[in-house]
Parts: sequence; C-alpha cells; structure tokens
Amino acid sequence: MDRESARNWFSHTSDLVTEHIDEPEGRVRLFFLSTMADAKVVYSELIPKLREICLEESGIEVIAQHLGASSSSRVFDEGEAIERLLSGHIVIQVEESSYGLAFPSDGSVGRNIQAPEIETVVLGPQIAFVEELNVNICIIRKYMSTPRLFHERLSVGKTIPMNVSMLYMSGTVDEENVNTVRQRINHLELDTSLDSTILAQHIADNEKSLFPTLQQTERPDRVVHGLRQGQIAILVEGSPFALLGPTTLLQFFQSPDDYYLRWSLATFNRLMRIFAMILSLILTPIYVAALTYHYEMIPADLLLSLAQSRSRVPFPPLWEAILMELIIELLREAGARLPTKVGQTIGIVGGIVIGQAIVQAGFTSNILIIIVALGALSSFIAPSYMIGSTIRVVRFPMILLAGVLGALGIVVGFSYLASHLLRQTSLGRPYMYPIYPVRFSDWKDGFIRAPLSSLSERLKFFNPKRISRFDRARAKEKKDIDE
Repeated sequence: MDRESARNWFSHTSDLVTEHIDEPEGRVRLFFLSTMADAKVVYSELIPKLREICLEESGIEVIAQHLGASSSSRVFDEGEAIERLLSGHIVIQVEESSYGLAFPSDGSVGRNIQAPEIETVVLGPQIAFVEELNVNICIIRKYMSTPRLFHERLSVGKTIPMNVSMLYMSGTVDEENVNTVRQRINHLELDTSLDSTILAQHIADNEKSLFPTLQQTERPDRVVHGLRQGQIAILVEGSPFALLGPTTLLQFFQSPDDYYLRWSLATFNRLMRIFAMILSLILTPIYVAALTYHYEMIPADLLLSLAQSRSRVPFPPLWEAILMELIIELLREAGARLPTKVGQTIGIVGGIVIGQAIVQAGFTSNILIIIVALGALSSFIAPSYMIGSTIRVVRFPMILLAGVLGALGIVVGFSYLASHLLRQTSLGRPYMYPIYPVRFSDWKDGFIRAPLSSLSERLKFFNPKRISRFDRARAKEKKDIDE
C-alpha cells in the first residue's frame, strides 16, 4: 500500500498518520490510525528504532529482523493492509518491496472487568464479560486450561465485517452442532452493527417465536459449565454477552448459584422459579375468568370481600386487569431506562403512590393490585432476562383469552403455548427436553439439581461424545489406593 492508495481509502478521515523514516529519500513509510494505534508505542519505541536501522540499511528483511520477526506479520496486498490499520496495527512499507510489515499496537479504550450487573449471584466468581473479544476469550481460557478448548474465528458481513468467535470442547461437543452453527454464521450477509443479541435472532431456529432458543449470558462461569457439558459458546466483538447453544427451556430457569449451593437448596430454588413462572402466567387470568364467568368458584367469604372491593370500580375485570398490567410495565420500563438511583426511587415511590391513588379513585380494587404485584414479582424471579420478558408478554394474551372465554380461554391458551413449545428446537435439538422427549435420567439436572456425586454424566441432550465427566477406571484405581 502506497501513500496515494492510503489517501484514497481514508480521504474522509483525519486520523490517518503517515511518517517518513529515512528522510529525505522517504523510501520507508509508516502508516497508522491515531485513534486506533498507541501513539506512545509509535513515537517512543518504533520510530527511533526504525531510524537507527535505516542509517545502515533500509531493506524490509533487515527491518523485520531487527524489530523481531515474531512480533510482526507480513502484509502482501492493499486490502490486508487496510484491514490491519482498522484493527489498530502499524503498517511499515518499503519501496520496491513485495510485502510490508504490520505491528500490533492497540490504543483503543476498553472497559475494566467488573462484577455482573444483570445475572447477579450471591456465591461464585464476581466477574463478567466485557466488550473486548480477546479479553473475553482470555477469561474463558483461564477457567479452562486445556488444549481441548477449540477456538474458531469467523467473520460476519462484507461491508462492515465483524469478528465472531466460536468455542467448543473437542472430544465432547457434537460435531453436527458445530457444523450447524458454523454454516448459519457463514451464510449471514449483514450490513449493520452486530451484537450477540442480534446474532442470536439471525441464527435461531425460529426467529418469530417469543421464546429465546439461545442462552445469552454475561457470566464466564456459566459459559465454562456449558462448554464442559457439550454446548457451543459464541462471542462477538463489542458485545459483553455470550451465546450458548443448543439449550432447553428449563436451562433458562437455572442459575450458576445452583452449583455453588447445597443440592437441597438448589433444588428448592429451581422448583420455586418454575412455580413462579406458572403463577405469573395464570394468576391474573384466573382472577379475570373467575369474576367474569365463574363466581361459583369463589368461596362465599372471599366473594363478599371482592364485591366490596370492586363496588366503586367502573370497569369490567378484563379492562381493569389490563390497565394494572400496563401500569406495572410502564413502571418497570421507566425504572430500567432511568439512572440506577433515580430508577429505584421511581419504582418504589411510583408504585406506592400510583397504586394508592388508583384504589382511592376507584379505578381498581385492592385485591387486583396484590395479584398483579405477585405476578410481576414472579416474572422477575427468572435468572434470564429474556425469558422473564417473554413471560410478561405472554401474560397479556392469556388475560384476553380469560376475559373472552373464561376458564376455557385459559385452557386454550396453555394448549397453544404447550404445542408451540413442543415444536420449538434449538440448533435442531428439542426445546422441551427432558420433558419431551422424556428422559428421566436427565431430570437430575433439570427440574432438580441432584448431589454433585450423582452428576457424573453429561446431559444426553447435547449428544456429547463422552458421556462420563471423568475417567471411571482412574477414579476406581484412586479409590483402591485410598482404601
């Protein structure tokens, strides 16, 4: 790449810097982008060394030898040189030479590694991914110091290419899953900014479904656990979230905390999350159906209390419930978008003030406020933000069906929901596993979390090459020695 071609490619930018090393001949030129490369490395280290070398000889082989061949890479064409410049490299070019040299010098500003903010846990490592792809891969490799961890670098997009990394455990992962992910990523032709959440929508089995079929996480320990199980991890440059697949619906209700707690506590927490999901879906619809069509289902004492509470409410139960659900969603969205301290204040004070004012004005009853609040709290128990948002959205059509058809509407809604979930797949694997197809042997790490001594085999859902987590012969030999 000569000076004229560099000017043509970067004619609309002012951060391209060209330095002539061997003045006045100017045979040796150095190119870099001031916003991407570290200026301290360029002017304090590289340029003084180049000037000393050029006093004797300015051949490209001599420069590579003196600067260290291991720290440089050869650049043979203009396109490769431009790609290196855009990634923060310094390109050195000598006239009449068949190739140039590129030296890494990343001067970009990155975020420090911090504790996770979305997937918070009480026990376990307090570390989360950042926007730097290489840093994220480094974190995973520190957790998994094994040559069996394979890393494939893929590129998505032609106009604005983005780096995507695919990681998996060789000898454990199913090659069919690897080929499926690789094929779907390579066939993408995007001309937009890429994030792991956007990539998940493009490579999902059913993009139109409300339910996520790839798990998004900011926790390295969750990724490491998935890799050891036989899952595939996908990381994107500039995204602090990793993707894990294939996955099941039950895995969205599992937390890294489950493996740091005793098995009894972890099992209780998992069952509590599943119960909370069902409660969030049916609590408000049951209220609407009972008050609209099925008064006989309500005990007499409770019916009297409901009648007194709703004596001033001018709306039917259906619109009353939808109004309260919308208010809860507005408070939730406002609390999420505002700064942290202000958002907490809006969520607490706004909920109390608005709830009390609505009851006093006669727009709703006290009992519905309790029911809606319990439903909202139940949806927040899910460890995954995506599945929690899905539950909150599904609740609205369930309320509408309950208001139109009563208890029959709730049955219809759950039937459609069950049939939809049974048809879903994740990278071609059944989404409702181990419920369908039934695999009781994998329930020990599904609905419940059995003692760690019982989790000696990987889940058959991932179709791993090695079912056992450890060498049974070696473990038996060690046991015999201890005895």
